Amino acid sequence: MRKILQINKDWQFTGPDGNQVAVDVPHTWNAVDGQDGGNDYWRGTCLYEKDFIKPQFAADERIYLEFRGVNASAKVELNGREIGTHDGGYSTFRWDVTDHLQEKNHLRVWADNSRNDRVYPQKADFTFYGGIYRDVFLITVNEKHFDMDHFGGPGIKVTARPAEGYTRGEVRVETYTNCEEGKVTVRILDADGKIVAEGAGRDAQMRIEHVKLWNGVKDPYLYTAQAVLTADGRDVDCVETRFGVRDFATDPKTGFYLNGKSYPLHGVSRHQDRKRIGNALTKEMHLEDMDMICEMGVNTVRLAHYQHDQYFYDLCDERGMVVWAEIPYISEHMPNGRENTISQMKELIIQNYNHASIVCWGVS
Repeated sequence: MRKILQINKDWQFTGPDGNQVAVDVPHTWNAVDGQDGGNDYWRGTCLYEKDFIKPQFAADERIYLEFRGVNASAKVELNGREIGTHDGGYSTFRWDVTDHLQEKNHLRVWADNSRNDRVYPQKADFTFYGGIYRDVFLITVNEKHFDMDHFGGPGIKVTARPAEGYTRGEVRVETYTNCEEGKVTVRILDADGKIVAEGAGRDAQMRIEHVKLWNGVKDPYLYTAQAVLTADGRDVDCVETRFGVRDFATDPKTGFYLNGKSYPLHGVSRHQDRKRIGNALTKEMHLEDMDMICEMGVNTVRLAHYQHDQYFYDLCDERGMVVWAEIPYISEHMPNGRENTISQMKELIIQNYNHASIVCWGVS
């Protein structure tokens, strides 16, 4: 089964002044000049470096290097060999680095928030903080595993809708693997961990009898879909995701409806930003933001203008927020940015499809 190792500690950062200093990530070099109101914060390329010992893993396992957010473009090198590049500062991306590992490893990441005409955003009313500003992980998986290579997604997609007068849940669980052999089994667990439905196959259709709805702030009930891949006579990988059973609709005259009932929306727009922290927020800061949002009595959030941290989407699911999720196609159209616009939207949807809170995919 997969193992996840966070590697946020003990990085070396070479900044705009050319000096190297020790940092932990999340980190941004614009935490101060990006907040002074002058719109003259430094934009360019900076270098992050880290040494680490090769994790222990079996001959039939693979190691992935995962970044949850590097703004705005990243070039990654391991032991002197380029691993890959990624454009778009707000989404998860990862690579299989198994064949590049040595006993002692040197990782280099160039983060670049320079002005250009192909990666969004380039013009807006918020700061484009540069840096590795979200978590970094090494993930160990069996060589046969749920997909890790498709736009940073989780390898599992859950579509759940109420049926029979909102008394039953119809659940479709699609899973994606890197191999054709092996079988997939799926279980649906309620909030107490009790199995309420079971299925099999890479496209499993199930029913939840006497379903509990995800009902906004009144009752944001969440189920868990758990998928297990069995190959060569043993369980080799497992993924799980939470989801809610709900439907929604809008009417131009009468407004928003949740689970067939009128549900007036009262909300706020939220950025990932803190004084002298920039966008390099901790989990505690995300939680504090959500607590303040709830204290205001709102029931909907526009997460402007880009993909937010997975933890915050989780909080929105848990607190019953109705969410507008979007990418930063904003302020200007860049003819050379079409490919990046499409890839950012694909990443947003594929990585966040299972969140019960999200009702809209948007461009801003």
